[in-house]
Amino acid sequence: MYRKKGLVKMQGEKVTLQNIKGIGDKISEKILNSVGGEENLQKIVENVDVEKIANIDGISQRKAIEIMNQLLNNPTYEFIKSDRAMEIYEDIINKILAYSNTSYSKNRILLLSPSKDIEKIEKQISFVMDAKKQVSQLPIIKLRGLMKNLKEVENPKAEYDASKVILVETEEDNSYLTDLGLNQYYPIITATDSPLLQEELMNYDLIFYVYSQGILDFEGMPNLVMINIEENDYEIVPEKIINFFTHNQDLFNRVYEIQKIRGRETILGEIIPIIDELNVIDKREVDIEELVNSLKKDMDEELENAIQNVDLEGDEILNLLNKNLPPKINKIFDEIINERKKIIREKTGFDFDPYLRKYPIEIDDSEIQRIQLEQSSKKENDIFDVKKSAAIELNSIKEQAIKEVEEVIKFDYEFSLGSFAYEYDLNAPEFGDEINLKEALHLELALRKDDKNTQTIDYKLTNDENIALLTGANSGGKTTLLETLTQISIMAQMGLPVSAGEAKIKLFDEIYHFSKKRSLDAGAFESFLNVFIPIVTTDSEKLVLLDELEGITELEAAVKIISTFIDMIKESNSYGIIVTHMARELMNYTDIRVDGIEAKGLDENYNLIVDRTPKMNFLAKSTPELILKRIYEKSDDNLKQVYARILEKF
Repeated sequence: MYRKKGLVKMQGEKVTLQNIKGIGDKISEKILNSVGGEENLQKIVENVDVEKIANIDGISQRKAIEIMNQLLNNPTYEFIKSDRAMEIYEDIINKILAYSNTSYSKNRILLLSPSKDIEKIEKQISFVMDAKKQVSQLPIIKLRGLMKNLKEVENPKAEYDASKVILVETEEDNSYLTDLGLNQYYPIITATDSPLLQEELMNYDLIFYVYSQGILDFEGMPNLVMINIEENDYEIVPEKIINFFTHNQDLFNRVYEIQKIRGRETILGEIIPIIDELNVIDKREVDIEELVNSLKKDMDEELENAIQNVDLEGDEILNLLNKNLPPKINKIFDEIINERKKIIREKTGFDFDPYLRKYPIEIDDSEIQRIQLEQSSKKENDIFDVKKSAAIELNSIKEQAIKEVEEVIKFDYEFSLGSFAYEYDLNAPEFGDEINLKEALHLELALRKDDKNTQTIDYKLTNDENIALLTGANSGGKTTLLETLTQISIMAQMGLPVSAGEAKIKLFDEIYHFSKKRSLDAGAFESFLNVFIPIVTTDSEKLVLLDELEGITELEAAVKIISTFIDMIKESNSYGIIVTHMARELMNYTDIRVDGIEAKGLDENYNLIVDRTPKMNFLAKSTPELILKRIYEKSDDNLKQVYARILEKF
């Protein structure tokens, strides 16, 4: 069931748009008309096909995502309640998008949003973990290259060729072929009784005579292909299906390679030899005139040598004078010419005699012209037969080929999430009534896990200790811990595995993350309180993370405000962590667990030696002197003198 603002879509009901925010009757009607009605819109929603809505004129991608989110009841903005939490959510999305290769997966990823539906969350986590396992067994880089910018198949625009013509017998036949769209490929003319018809047809390089009765007589006309009008449209004009496959050939080749890598059965391999066959049919023709001339070169010399060895009688000499070749000479001509005719037949498929029996041998130009016309006609008919056969084969696999492309495009969503989970080494969280992180890592550090300076974090909040103060060294990792917890909580409720060796997460209704604030003037302070204080006035379960808010006002007032806030969180089912440098002051007003990240000194490169995992029930010092010492060691002599005087006071 999908619900928004009282709008309900039950199973079997039609999707309604009018009550969606920003969608009135006019835009609703435009969307329904564009997608082909309410039933098609319901299919689009079920397939989460944002692309189809985004392709509607006047609807941006962001608007399409908002529409889809509302139809799917994805409460993205209801869960995330602060600017910093929203920034962290968007950063998670952007990190996943970096693995997306198609518009389809990009839109599906943009739709990922936190939920409190445990069944939905666990189903999605299981899906991503299965994808991670699958990706781990695949050649990721090669697959990513093949997947990049994959799009759905395109129907190419018909290529019009005015040098060829379709001839039909009646206007009815003409209208029929026009309705099939074949006039987009060639002009269609109807036969008439006009004596000029034959002359008009001679202006075309090729005539496709599409007959219904076969009443027209074109005997002897070159370049004529006869086709029965009862054939399918792609058999009459094979280009209609062939152009579809050649236009999408690169796409089909890539999807074929992807399917092989995935170990899937595929029919796309059948396309390659068919297209290859089409690519060579125009190159098979032998140049008859060139062949005849090349064979003539040695004939005269061969003829001369043979004749020199012939003894002629008196009457044979008289016949020769009367230009009648005697039988002995005719036999020599026959032997030499027949040998060349055999070669010509083998190379061209035509049996003809292009040589005149003269010395030197001459070529019969009229015979060459005759056979060239016959060759051209046969070639066009042969090419048409090959194209027709190809079109029949290709049409038989067209539907399955399109399905395979759609399947691989949809696989990119799985591949993107799996790649993200695999490369960041994410693990499935468990859900309960506490927060318990072991070997947790900020996403910015997760890809550098093997770096010796990268430390994982362990941390815990429970029902009994649902809020804590976090103290310790400057630059020690307090802010990183808060952001890590925000990332893990949001990702878990998005149905994603998380950046932790183990993680137990409590499901929340809302999440707040407030980053460091400098001192605020009176107006800004009031605005902040109007946002901050209402957090504790509702019964919803919240995760509240506050990062050094003491700068909101002067110290004593800040302590009173924050301590009151702490007490109210303690009394609720919400959880919270407050990073602060005024833990001692707060402890005077409230009883709260204090945890600390302790810095032990500087290493040889003046980096803090610190355990990023907080010690429980431990008040850690800020140790600003360590930061001062690091700056002192890296400063020039003049500045060193200043920092040295400051350090003397610690």
